[in-house]
Amino acid sequence: MAIRTILTQGDPALNKACHPVTRFDDKLADLLDDLRETLTEANGVGLAAPQIGILRRAVIVVPDPESDEMIELVNPEILAQEGEQDGWEGCLSLPGMWGKVKRPNWVRVRAQDRYGNWFETEGEDMAARCFCHELEHLEGHMYDEHADRLYTAEELDEIMSQEEKEENAKRRRRRRR
Repeated sequence: MAIRTILTQGDPALNKACHPVTRFDDKLADLLDDLRETLTEANGVGLAAPQIGILRRAVIVVPDPESDEMIELVNPEILAQEGEQDGWEGCLSLPGMWGKVKRPNWVRVRAQDRYGNWFETEGEDMAARCFCHELEHLEGHMYDEHADRLYTAEELDEIMSQEEKEENAKRRRRRRR
């Protein structure tokens, strides 16, 4: 296993569609292990093979950041989606930047594991967001294509602080009624 360099916006590999995985061998296992180790080192919640320069349809997703569980998805596709959520996203390939993006609130994904066995998984809220975000990388797309604009971490902190103040003020007004 090795920690790989995560490519950043501007690298042409991030704008290319990935090829399906057809060989479920030690090379794929090494790729998945490297994705896992690189993601852990970067403290992220998802990483796609093109983000480390490998144009194959493979991603690692952390469906719940409070857990250590990581899901390996090879040749994934979204089978169904429902609802809508609007939330903040960042990306290891756009370090220090954030954007507000609309995503489905629930998705069902079909994929293969490292041995070629098909399975289905689903997720809602953050997990759905993460599945959608990572699968877009496999098509050569990034979340910033959906965001009206990108914000620095400092700008995001200011926005979140202001939203929290507004929410606290609403709660106080409700309690007074």
